[in-house]
Formats: sequence, structure tokens, C-alpha cells
Amino acid sequence: MADVAAAAGVSVPTVSKVLSGKKHVSPATRDKVLEAVRASGYEAPRAPSTPRVGLVDLLIDGLGSPWAQVLIRGAEKAAARWGFSLVVTSSARSDFDLRRWIGMLRKRGTDGIVLVLSRADQREIETVEELLHVPLVLLDPVGQRDPRLSTVGCTNWLGGVMATTHLLDLGHTRIGFIGGPLDTQCTLDRYEGYLAAHRTFGVDSDPALTRYGDFLVGGGKRLGAELLDRDDPPTAIFAGNDLQAAGVYQAATERGLRVPHDLSVVGFDDAPLCEMLSPPLTTVRQPLDDMANEAVRLLSEALTHPGGPAGTRIELATTLIVRGSAAQLRENAKEPHK
Repeated sequence: MADVAAAAGVSVPTVSKVLSGKKHVSPATRDKVLEAVRASGYEAPRAPSTPRVGLVDLLIDGLGSPWAQVLIRGAEKAAARWGFSLVVTSSARSDFDLRRWIGMLRKRGTDGIVLVLSRADQREIETVEELLHVPLVLLDPVGQRDPRLSTVGCTNWLGGVMATTHLLDLGHTRIGFIGGPLDTQCTLDRYEGYLAAHRTFGVDSDPALTRYGDFLVGGGKRLGAELLDRDDPPTAIFAGNDLQAAGVYQAATERGLRVPHDLSVVGFDDAPLCEMLSPPLTTVRQPLDDMANEAVRLLSEALTHPGGPAGTRIELATTLIVRGSAAQLRENAKEPHK
């Protein structure tokens, strides 16, 4: 849109008005913008009155993680339940281009879009909104939430409270935290829950035991190793997702530590791998199936009642699932793990 604005000699908001079919733009300016649009390769935006095509698109930035697989299965079931077929696209592909993807959707049509992006910025979201003119829902949104957009998530803060409270109840007072990227809202919410639980118990949290990773096994292993190699290591670690918790298991094993005998671990998500780990991982379950269903339901409602209220925020409850990876603090566990 910035390229079009520069080529036409107008502002980006003016380009937005033309593409959205809004009034208060002179015919001469409208013609200049549309000519710049044609020159840039854009096509005329899809009219809001275009009939339904029976498709819902899910744009997600990764397909390989257990979390993503569960979410996609839930979205597929939800789409069928609400009368759609689901089309899944990964934005993590090296050849993915947002504008090309938008152009493809305009050609074949789509009834709505669910975005699950850990690195989406506001400009990208606005581009999708302005050029496709279909309902848009952010699932587990990242960054600061936009009150204009409908979003579906889970109670990340409460999940962080429950995970940390479980470890504090077991007697642990040196609890490490390994979150995801610092710029993701879910990481911030889970960390705030971690801090809140410490305050409730009157226990000072140690900032030196906090790390921010990438939600991947390798990151959990590397950051877990950093914590466990300290002179004053934690006796328990709350990992911001199950993959990082699996990495913590690996770091502990390489150091001759047993979970939970020497180190207690709690994860987040309740991915299928939790029960495959030894011991099975205690974790916070977020209801991915229900989250996917709510996202598609919001799209369906927006299509049924166009012009209805926007900016709906739905947060579904998280649940602590206790398995075998956390145990009562042993007296000698207060000594450094060496």
C-alpha cells in the first residue's frame, strides 16, 4: 500500500479508502490510485457482497509442532461443523509471500480467515483486512491485542499461576522460567502468572532464573542447560510450552539429573508428546480444539450478521494436568545440582 501511495502521489489512508470502496475521494485521485494499483500487480478488491464459496483459510507460521498439528485438526473439525472446508497455508515456507497469497485468495475466493502467526505485525494484518474484505479472526494473538479485531485465546495468565503454584505447593522456591519470544503476548501473560504466584506465596522470584526462548526443543535444551549449570540452579523449571519442557528433560539427562527426583518440570499446552516423555509431563492444557471451533464460529457469525459488533475477545479456560514430572522438594535438592 505504501508503494501504491508513493506511485500515485497520495497518502496510504487515501489508498485504503479507494481499495475499500469508500467515498470522499475525488474521481481524479481515485483514477490515479487505481492506475498505480494495476501497475503494481494488485487486482480490484473483492466486493463484500461476493457469494460464499464454502472455504475458510487458516494461515499459520509453522506446521511441524505438535501444538500446530492439534490446532489444525481442531480447525478442520470446526470448519466442517460450521459448514466450511478448511484450507491451510504455512507462512513459514521460504517462498511464502503475503501479497501473492492475498492475490490467490481473491482469485478463488474465501469466506473468512483465521490467522495464527507468531510474528505477524499490524501492517500485515491491516493489509489482509483491506484487500480481502472478509471476516478475520486472530487465534492466540501475539503482540498487543487490537481491540478492533476478534480474537480467541486461552487464560495464559491463570495457566502461569497454576503451573507455578503447583511447584510452590511442592516446596520449590527456586523455580526457573523459560518462556517463548519476549514479544509474544502469551509469554508475557504466562510470566506475569509466574510472578503473581510467587507474590501470593510470599516468595521472591529470582530474575536470574528467567530465560526467553523460541518455543522449540533445542531452545529449551540450551536455556535449561544455562539454568542447570549455575552455581545456584533451580530445583524446578516452568517451561513456556511442552517442546521447551522436552528440551529441559534433555539438558537434565545430560547432567545426570533425574526428573522429578532431582528436577521438577512443568510445561504448557498439553501436546501429545507429554505422555510420551519419561516421566509423563505435568503441564497446563489449553483447549486447542475449542479455540479453533470458536474462531470458525466467529467467522460464521460475521458472515451471517455482517456489520455486527467487531472486536470480540474470547478466552477459554486452561487446566493443570498433573502427571509425573514434578515432585516434593527433597532437602538435599537445595544443594547445587553438580
